[in-house]
Amino acid sequence: LGMCLIIQILTGLFLAMHYTSDTLTAFSSVTHICRDVNYGWLIRYIHANGASLFFICLFIHVGRGIYYGSYLFFETWNIGVLLLFATMATAFMGYVLPWGQMSFWGATVITNLLSAIPYIGSTLVEWIWGGFSVDKATLTRFFAFHFILPFIIAALALVHLLFLHETGSNNPLGLISDSDKIPFHPYYTIKDLLGMFL
Repeated sequence: LGMCLIIQILTGLFLAMHYTSDTLTAFSSVTHICRDVNYGWLIRYIHANGASLFFICLFIHVGRGIYYGSYLFFETWNIGVLLLFATMATAFMGYVLPWGQMSFWGATVITNLLSAIPYIGSTLVEWIWGGFSVDKATLTRFFAFHFILPFIIAALALVHLLFLHETGSNNPLGLISDSDKIPFHPYYTIKDLLGMFL
């Protein structure tokens, strides 16, 4: 998951260097990235498909947590839920950025779901849109949030690990695993580096 997040942040950073968050030029800038930027097409596809891989890993991670009863570690689990929601929000806003027909439709339909909230729904939708329809203000703020949220996710992941280290992870047999503990360095650093390079 950490490697997925790092890859997403790095590819996203390179994409942001060439992307313009303007309704008239957003789609053209994405086309420019794919056609004119050196390996721009590859960076874009790694970013788009990397997001799918990220979610597959995320759902496996959550499934493992449910199976082994990790929800009993309340702080760790609640931070994890926040991480999942933040990641979903980031992915949704990223989907809107190319400003194609599906992006526009997705932004309109999903944000319009908020209008179902009694009393404040319609006002909330207009507030998120920055007007009476999905337009330039919406695209600009979605780009800003899509850019900043991965860094918030990285910070939350550190808090997630911090709470996990307070209690220690569980194991399927529920045995005390203190005798199996080994130093983080060099054993885990080498294992993680090997996985990263493979």
